[in-house]
Amino acid sequence: MLGLSIIENVLDIPAEHSSNIFGSCDAYVKKIERTLKVTIIARDSELKLVGAEGAVKRAASVFAQLLELSKRGNTITEQNVDYALSLSFEDKAEALSELDADVIARTVLGKPIKPKTIGQKEYIDAIKKRMIVFGVGPAGTGKTYLAMAMAIILTRPAIEAGEKLGFLPGDMQSKVDPYLRPLYDALYQIMGAESFQHNMEKGLIEVAPLAYMRGRTLDNSFIILDEAQNTTPAQMKMFLTRIGFGSKVVVTGDASQKDLPRDAVSGLDVAAKVLKKIDDIGFCQLTSKDVVRHPLVQQIVQAYEDYEKKQKPSRST
Repeated sequence: MLGLSIIENVLDIPAEHSSNIFGSCDAYVKKIERTLKVTIIARDSELKLVGAEGAVKRAASVFAQLLELSKRGNTITEQNVDYALSLSFEDKAEALSELDADVIARTVLGKPIKPKTIGQKEYIDAIKKRMIVFGVGPAGTGKTYLAMAMAIILTRPAIEAGEKLGFLPGDMQSKVDPYLRPLYDALYQIMGAESFQHNMEKGLIEVAPLAYMRGRTLDNSFIILDEAQNTTPAQMKMFLTRIGFGSKVVVTGDASQKDLPRDAVSGLDVAAKVLKKIDDIGFCQLTSKDVVRHPLVQQIVQAYEDYEKKQKPSRST
């Protein structure tokens, strides 16, 4: 039998970047070792990689990308490491530093907002190029947050998840606010609370339930319809026909988290079938690979996706 070709590769990791790239207690190094099945030995500024030729090449590409991110002033996160590893199996590790160069905007504290996955980059590019974009995918893929960095008018359908809207105390605004909390959180982070309130008072930003869009025409606006899986087909059609001249629309949703009645059809699902052939409408399907929250969230999303795929055949029999 022919054995695997074992090789060594020595990388130079400057001391000022080593702790950032290696992680607390070398956690990132250990993860790369386990995932790629290589041995990694760190001595001063040198990093020796030992293992099968393909695995060593992948590990070297991962460290090269993490070093590039660190040189640009990024704090390396577990998500960076996980995504660099997944890209290495597709021979696309160099895409990580390319993504980092695409700064969409900055938060009020100066933190850059960037796409962190190839799927997110395709989503942002589609928003730039097309008048209407549907961003569909699981929780944590940045569908709303990335679009929010450019948004002026925001709208989210007030579909009840467990409670009826009318049972909440207070006036209409206080009834709607719980459903809009994720939008407010993103706006506060991007703009700052004071700037957000000022723009709200001037009418430059509007946050409203979907029902408030009926009868209006929205010109020269950036409009986000969030949680669109909870719209009915009639609501979705009503919303899409509100669009006026000079406007851009992003529709976000997660088809696996519908709060509609069991027998109701989602407006998001219908729109995907009806509008897929229209050139100026883009559809971006984000997946568990694009989850940028805690790595455990990515594993949870993937586990549910695998479970649901196994359930589909049994439902049809």
